[in-house]
Amino acid sequence: MALDVGSKRIGVAIADPTETFALPADTIVRTNLRTDLERINELAESYKARELVVGDPVALSGERGIAAQKMDAFVESLRKVYNGTIHRVDERMTTAQATKTLIAADVSRKKRKDVVDKMAAALILETFLARRRLGGS
Repeated sequence: MALDVGSKRIGVAIADPTETFALPADTIVRTNLRTDLERINELAESYKARELVVGDPVALSGERGIAAQKMDAFVESLRKVYNGTIHRVDERMTTAQATKTLIAADVSRKKRKDVVDKMAAALILETFLARRRLGGS
């Protein structure tokens, strides 16, 4: 299961059992850290996710800025409640790529808002699965 963690929403994606495809699954509207972590855990249990892949918001320059530091703290909190393995994947441009795909598909602005985060999570998961197939993870 993959997460695209934003300040307002968390996109969730899952892989098929053969780990061939990444599928957009859900969007969590953020409330507070405890509730967000509980919901992630619930989804992980329901999808029987043994691993989580979390998007890492590295700056375009490759540096770890404030967003990456916030994500480090989020992942540390997640490690306290999730018993499986947590992987980090560079998420640069995933939301922009997802948005561009939705615009090309002529999806309305309102509908884009509803699906862009879980699509970005699917792109993060696709990156992870491709690297794993190539022996990189």
